[in-house]
Amino acid sequence: MVRLYGKWMLKRARTIADFQFGRGAGAIFFSDDTTFSLSKTGRLRYLFSGKERIATVRASDGLLTLSMLGARRLHGYFPPPRLRVIASDDAAPFVTKGGNVFARHVLGVDPEIRAGEEVLVVDSRDRLLATGTAVLAPEEMLQIKRGLAVQTRKAAEH
Repeated sequence: MVRLYGKWMLKRARTIADFQFGRGAGAIFFSDDTTFSLSKTGRLRYLFSGKERIATVRASDGLLTLSMLGARRLHGYFPPPRLRVIASDDAAPFVTKGGNVFARHVLGVDPEIRAGEEVLVVDSRDRLLATGTAVLAPEEMLQIKRGLAVQTRKAAEH
């Protein structure tokens, strides 16, 4: 019974990832040895590879927030500019230490992302700097020169 329950939870996690990030994301995120923990209410909450967290299922909307391990897997799977916000090289050291990305430092952005979505923050050479939540729409990030563009959650800490 437990084995079937685990497979069902893994399938659920993969389905969420495919819906949120695109077809194939679930398979690259969550291998068959992925473990998970449940919330107090019995819902899927944290997903792990060994002892390292891959992602968390947000209670508010059931979507995933990424750890740096999850961000690295996503970064390696999807080619640029998919799911990326490109930060200027001037802002890169600040972002890798956990700083947010402001609109004036955005050089490029995937036109398919929406405000509120999980994004990857990269530099001009597509090196992963951080993961976080887009605060503005792509057009706004490129046109507005003031304000927050991406609120970072986890930084690469190069």
